[in-house]
Amino acid sequence: MESQGRRRKTAEPRRDELVRAAYGLLAERGFEGLRTREIAGAVGVNIATLHYYFPTKEALVKGVVHHALGRFRTTLTAEGGATDLVRSHFEGLRRLGREEPQLFAVMGELALRAVRDPGIAAIMREIDETWHATLRGLLRRAQKDGALDKKIDPSDAAALIVATLKGVYLLPAGSLRQERLTQALRQLERWLGITRGRTSLASVAPRRTLPRPVE
Repeated sequence: MESQGRRRKTAEPRRDELVRAAYGLLAERGFEGLRTREIAGAVGVNIATLHYYFPTKEALVKGVVHHALGRFRTTLTAEGGATDLVRSHFEGLRRLGREEPQLFAVMGELALRAVRDPGIAAIMREIDETWHATLRGLLRRAQKDGALDKKIDPSDAAALIVATLKGVYLLPAGSLRQERLTQALRQLERWLGITRGRTSLASVAPRRTLPRPVE
């Protein structure tokens, strides 16, 4: 039992290295340029070792999705009232767009691939549905506590936020994407009445996180 535990701990860093290498290659070249031999070479292992950790390319892609979701989860763990959590989420998205452009490139590739890949489409659909449900719940709580205009439908507003961010994923990397992300989030904040500096009237909301895809 102890020996198995040690092997598992030893395996995790190598597995993570392979995922990060695939993540970087996917961001740089897209799915068409995602070559398992190059990924293995970047980590310094042979193709057999890669297949030990990821028997199929689909399994490797799921690992990449898991890694990308881990980055987005960092924007959904703030404590506070519902309005504070939405504001924190937006701030986190700004930060990711500014500091981790690869993440948006990867999500854009996944969104495009989902159109013709049922497996990735199912993963992306689960992500979108949970993201929508999380935002909808926060906006409903904010509305109940008087921090959000009663005329705004929380479900429609959540759908707009998700659709807006998915549109930003598809923009070319660089200053234009960051500028459009900043503009879109700023307008959403104005519309929702959650601009920075405003005192939140919402009470503490429950925490939800994006799902972890089955590997």
